[in-house]
Amino acid sequence: MISFDTPTHRFNYRAVAVILHAGNVLLHRAERDDCWSLPGGRVEPGESASEAVIREVREELALTVSVDRLLWVVENFFSFAGMQYHELGLYFAVTAAPDSAIFTLTEPFDGIEQEPRLTFAWFPRAELGKIDLRPVFLAEALAREPVQFEHVVNREGVAGV
Repeated sequence: MISFDTPTHRFNYRAVAVILHAGNVLLHRAERDDCWSLPGGRVEPGESASEAVIREVREELALTVSVDRLLWVVENFFSFAGMQYHELGLYFAVTAAPDSAIFTLTEPFDGIEQEPRLTFAWFPRAELGKIDLRPVFLAEALAREPVQFEHVVNREGVAGV
């Protein structure tokens, strides 16, 4: 995975899946976290971001998706567990087969990866401001119709960056 520490920050290169269905978006939360986020993970050396997002969704959900288009390029600065992070994220709209079982689930459900254990749930796009969703720009960006391409610089509670 492309992640390394500098004297002041941990850098991550992340690929993210945006899965929309019937006015909802699929989010996940690790058991140790209080906030929700979009599924995805770090890109491996030699792997494109679109390949990484396909792999991550398969690893987390056993779901095959295709990449539609790049939605956001996100420079994300945040603090987590006492460490400062600088993350570059590529957020892709992805599509699963319309008859995928995931679209029939109405209650939160566990992903297939064991570490970390992830809980997934569908949330109405228009109501994302009511939950703790990270990065914070997502609540507004996902509520827009249509979802549009943007370059986002997101700073969450980070001083001196």
